Amino acid sequence: MQYFVVMIDYGRRGREAIVDPEITRREVVSRIASGEYKSISFIHEIADRSVEDVTEEILAEAALPELMPEIAASGAELQAACFDHAHDLRKHQTV
Repeated sequence: MQYFVVMIDYGRRGREAIVDPEITRREVVSRIASGEYKSISFIHEIADRSVEDVTEEILAEAALPELMPEIAASGAELQAACFDHAHDLRKHQTV
C-alpha cells in the first residue's frame, strides 16, 4: 500500500493532515499546481512500512519554487559569510 500525507499549516488555526490512500502522486502535484493545497509544511510518501519526505521533489514537479521550504546554507556559503564578517570588523576597527 502506498499513500501520501500532505501537512498544511493554517498558522494560528492549526494544521491539517490530508491523507487519502486513493490520491496518487500525480493528483498531489496537480492539487498543488492548481492552488488547492497551500502553505504546505511537508509531504510524506508512505510505502509499505517506510516513510520518505518528498516535499521538495513534489513541489519542484508542481513548478512552484516559492512554496519550497528554505534550504540551509551550504558550508561554503557559511564560511564565506564568516570571512566577510571578519573583514568588515577589521575594516571598521580604529587604528
